[in-house]
Amino acid sequence: MNKINIGIIGAAGYTGGELLRIVINHPDVNIAFAHSKSQIGKPVYATHTDLLGDTELTFSGENLQTLLNHESLQAIFLCSGHGESKKFLDEYHIPETVKIIDLSTDFRDESNGFTYGLPELQKEKIKSSTRIANPGCFATSIELAILPLANAGLLKGDVHVSAVTGSTGAGQSLSATTHFSWRNNNLSIYKAFSHQHLTEIKMSLRKLQAGFDKAVNFVPYRGDFTRGIMANVYTPFAGTIEEAKELYKNYYAEHPFTHLSDEPVDIKQVVNTNKCFIHLEMHDGQLLISSIIDNLTKGASGQAVQNLNLIFGLPEDAGLRLKAPSF
Repeated sequence: MNKINIGIIGAAGYTGGELLRIVINHPDVNIAFAHSKSQIGKPVYATHTDLLGDTELTFSGENLQTLLNHESLQAIFLCSGHGESKKFLDEYHIPETVKIIDLSTDFRDESNGFTYGLPELQKEKIKSSTRIANPGCFATSIELAILPLANAGLLKGDVHVSAVTGSTGAGQSLSATTHFSWRNNNLSIYKAFSHQHLTEIKMSLRKLQAGFDKAVNFVPYRGDFTRGIMANVYTPFAGTIEEAKELYKNYYAEHPFTHLSDEPVDIKQVVNTNKCFIHLEMHDGQLLISSIIDNLTKGASGQAVQNLNLIFGLPEDAGLRLKAPSF
């Protein structure tokens, strides 16, 4: 099989760099170009210094329409900031033969012909799609925690979520709350009950449990670590812990990256991987679901490659059998 030729827009950022790290070693992918407005002509390894020795690719920045029109191009990843993807599609013509995987929030409402790209939710639809809206990182961890309940129509009460993310979730641009001296040895809440990922979470739940109208009370935290998300979710559940475990195992049986753990989970188990680990506990009629992912892989670039694999009929885990560092 010939390799799939891809282009990356916004390749100098965190998600662009993570995507490069994955696809450089993907057996079925060739990088046609890595585009950056700010790093034109510089070697990719000058920005993503860990890629020294892995690639001699340089950032392109000019003649983008020509690159997009090249007959060999088969897919592009949009890794620019939120709001930029809509501008990009307005400015440039994308041939119908080129698949689009967008990592921003711009089309997660499935507008403009995009499919919401959570494989554990709608794998078959993804396979036949040409435009994918990659889910948000918090949304991925929270949705994977509660999709089995929604699928069984068992979300009967409000859903309560407390979740913490690493600093890379805020992107590469510096701000007062991403600066090392502020973030280190610190913890803070932001966008409580109003986080932008709530919209896609509720949309996803209603795909499985039509009419779901309960509250999703979400309190996000900024963590003092680099990467990873832990979401702790609880909601009423009338069954036993054994019944809950069976429900989750059955739902994720055909999904290679989401696994139920009998033991409590911690973020280091999934950092640098495309995995999601879930742990269940019962407490006085409440099911507590702990869900952990890496915000840059399963929460962003790894999931984007997972979607690419599905679109092009490759094994879903191609290029994604990544192992956590553990220590």
